[in-house]
Amino acid sequence: MTAPTVKPFYFDLSPDERDETLRLIREVLESGNLVLGPKVEAFEAEFARTIGVRHAIGVSSGTAALEMILRIKGVEGAAVAVPTNTNFATVAAVLHAGGRPVFLDMSRDTFMPSLSMLAEAHEREGLAGAVWVHIGGLISPDFAECVSFCREHGLFMIEDAAHAHGSRVSGGAAGSLADAGAFSFFATKVMTTLEGGMITTDDDELASLARSFRNQGKRGAAFGNDHLDLGNSCRLTEMAAAVGLVQLRKLDAMALHRQRACEYVCKRLEALDIGWCRFDHMERFSGYKLIVRTPEDHALSVSGIKDAMRERGVHPGGGVYDKPCHLQPVFAHLESPPGGLLVAEKWCPRHICPPVTSGTTPEDLNAITDALDVFLPSGRVGR
Repeated sequence: MTAPTVKPFYFDLSPDERDETLRLIREVLESGNLVLGPKVEAFEAEFARTIGVRHAIGVSSGTAALEMILRIKGVEGAAVAVPTNTNFATVAAVLHAGGRPVFLDMSRDTFMPSLSMLAEAHEREGLAGAVWVHIGGLISPDFAECVSFCREHGLFMIEDAAHAHGSRVSGGAAGSLADAGAFSFFATKVMTTLEGGMITTDDDELASLARSFRNQGKRGAAFGNDHLDLGNSCRLTEMAAAVGLVQLRKLDAMALHRQRACEYVCKRLEALDIGWCRFDHMERFSGYKLIVRTPEDHALSVSGIKDAMRERGVHPGGGVYDKPCHLQPVFAHLESPPGGLLVAEKWCPRHICPPVTSGTTPEDLNAITDALDVFLPSGRVGR
C-alpha cells in the first residue's frame, strides 16, 4: 500500500458546501451588487457574533486591516512595538501608516514576545502602542497581562490575528481581547475568502472610521460624493463574503479538527523528547501552525530534516518564520534594540511545522508521526 502524500494546505469545502457557495455567488451576480452589499453585511454580522465583538468590518486583506487600524490610531511619527518574528505585513503596515517599528525579541517556548520585553521597549522608546501577533494561532499565556500593561500606560494594543481564527482563551476569542483585531482570509488561512480581511473591535468610533477608510473616506450609509477622510479602496467583495459565509459556519469544526490533529502529533513529539510551542493553556487552538523546535544537536540541518520528511511523503508547511523581520533586507534601515534579538535569530531558523490541516486524515496523522522518526536519538550528533 502506497503511503499518502501529506501536504500543508487544504481548501476545506465539501461538495454540498461548494454548491452552497456557488448559489450565493450566483445571487451576487444576478443582483449586480458586487461590493458593500448584503453578503458583506451578513458576513460582518456573523463574524462579529462569532468573535464576540460589536463590530466587524470587511476589508481587502489582513494587511489592509492592520494598516487602517494603525492609521486610525494616529501612529505617524510614533514608536510601535512589533515582534520581529512575524510576517512582513505586520511591520510594513506600521511603516505604511507612518509609524516607527520597534522590534521585540521572542521567547524560545512561545515564539512570541513577553510582558518584560514590552515593558523594556516602552521604557526605552516611549511607545504609542503595540501590535501583538498570535503566531501560528497561539495566544501567549501572558497576553492578558500585556493588554493590562498597555491600558495602564495609555498605549493601544492591536491583535494581529491572521493565524488565529477560532483561537480562544478564558478571556474570549482572538480578535476580542484588545483594542482591535486584524484577520486575514488569504487562501492558506484556517478559513478563507480567497483574498480578504476583517477588522474586529468594540470601539464604535474606530469601526465608523474603518468603514470610511476602506471606501475612499466616504461616511454614512448613502456615501455620496463627499470624501471626509483620507481613505483608500480596501473593500471586501460580495463574492468573497459569499465564500466567507460558508467557511465561517464551519470554523469551530475546522479549528477543533486542527487542534485534535495537533494533539495527536504532540504525543509523538513528547515520546521523542522534542519541544513545541504549547497550547494547553488555551480553550481552543486554531492549529494554523504547530511550531516544533528542532534539536540543536541533530545530525541533520533543518533543511535536511524537511527533505527527509518529504522523502516519506510528508511535506512540512511554511515556517512562522524562518527569518525574523529585522534580518529582512527591506527592513535593514530599522534599528534593533540594544543587545540584539538573539533568541529570534537562533530559533526562527530552527523550527518546522508539520502539515496539519482541517483535512488531515487518520492515515495522514500516521504518516506524519512516522516521519517524525527522523528525530530519533540515533539521528543526533554524539548519541
